[in-house]
Amino acid sequence: MIDQESFHKDEKAASITHSVEEVVDEEIAIEGENEFGHGQGSFLTAYFNVVCVVAGTGTLGLPHAFATGGWLGILILMLAWAMAVYSGIALIQCLYYKPGERLHDFKAIGKAAFGWPGYAVTSILHLLNLFGCPALYLVLASENMHVLLQGTSGSLTQPIWAIIWGAFVLIPLIGYKTLKEITLMAAIGAICTMMAVFVVVIQGPMDHNAHPERVVIHDGVIWAGFPSALATIAFSFGGNNTYPHVEHALKKPSQWKWAVTAGLSTCVALYFLTAIPGYWSYGRDAKSPIYNSLPDGAGKILSMIVMTIHVIFAIPIYACSFSLEFERFVHVDEKRIGKLFAFLARAAIRTATVVILCILAIFIPYFDSFMSLIGALCNCGLVFLIPVLCNLKMYGFRHRPIYELAFCALTLVLGIVGCVFGSIDAVKGLIAHFHAE
Repeated sequence: MIDQESFHKDEKAASITHSVEEVVDEEIAIEGENEFGHGQGSFLTAYFNVVCVVAGTGTLGLPHAFATGGWLGILILMLAWAMAVYSGIALIQCLYYKPGERLHDFKAIGKAAFGWPGYAVTSILHLLNLFGCPALYLVLASENMHVLLQGTSGSLTQPIWAIIWGAFVLIPLIGYKTLKEITLMAAIGAICTMMAVFVVVIQGPMDHNAHPERVVIHDGVIWAGFPSALATIAFSFGGNNTYPHVEHALKKPSQWKWAVTAGLSTCVALYFLTAIPGYWSYGRDAKSPIYNSLPDGAGKILSMIVMTIHVIFAIPIYACSFSLEFERFVHVDEKRIGKLFAFLARAAIRTATVVILCILAIFIPYFDSFMSLIGALCNCGLVFLIPVLCNLKMYGFRHRPIYELAFCALTLVLGIVGCVFGSIDAVKGLIAHFHAE
């Protein structure tokens, strides 16, 4: 049995990316007069997209982040929220660096700011995020099914469930080129997350009060666990690599700063609603995902079922996004090679993608350390480092108030700490897991 650590980025990120891009393409054809081809999306549309992109299974990993760093996690969570808001606004500002032009995506910003090295770094982090997350989700889904059906006639090992789920998610991957039904999948995932959070908020404190004899230890601060806690919290704010597409769909781009602020504020409220009761109920023993700390019963089973549904809907979204990136890279184009060969090439690429995901899920079934590694490498870089560095490089240091420069410096320091030391802790955890076997 593995100690699973959920992250903090949500699977709807890739879904919103492609659904929004399709909407934008349609709006360009209809509303040609719109500057930079902006869509007709409202403030509420952008707000909903941000919440769907950011809030996900990472919510259920935050009590464990508090157990790793202590009550200091409250301060870290507030700082991460403020930094994520600033980063989201700074990132979109970079899109309009050149007068009369709009850069297309995250990778284009990296190239405009730092040339090809910037493009390479942002591309690696972006693709690692798109490929690493579905592998982690496959581990979680297969482990949940192994636990839920243990002792029944449907009891199977975790590797077999990984293969079964891999075959299952391959159906929509091959059947749909861009997963146009992505918005519905995102909505289902959000509802599943809310249901799991509701169970934890109610049952966690009830379990705590029902066992007064149980010693629950809380810490004010655990400095040794600070980097890991920061990496986990940073993961919960992931998804900003899709912000350019969400902003592109806005009819009034000036509303973006308010939409991202409101969306991330909603997410952090949900995070506090889960993290504080979960840590208060279980202290140092809070597991990730937190429903593993709940007593056996209907509540725990319901949480595991809805989160399994959640991640199964997530895997095709991320895997499709990764496949589309690779297909564009190798020029799988119907106009160039025809519909039949394009379909066969697409099917081969996506089948190979799922096979690799299954191999990772089978041979690296250590959700906690693997997730921490992806969170530290990807999200600390994508959320805290790249947007701020690119904005400073493009617009310079002059004409910025001193408090803004100080905040940028703090963001970069925390991003580096989470990225470097969080990665080191995650690698140590992976090594420990392998040695334990």
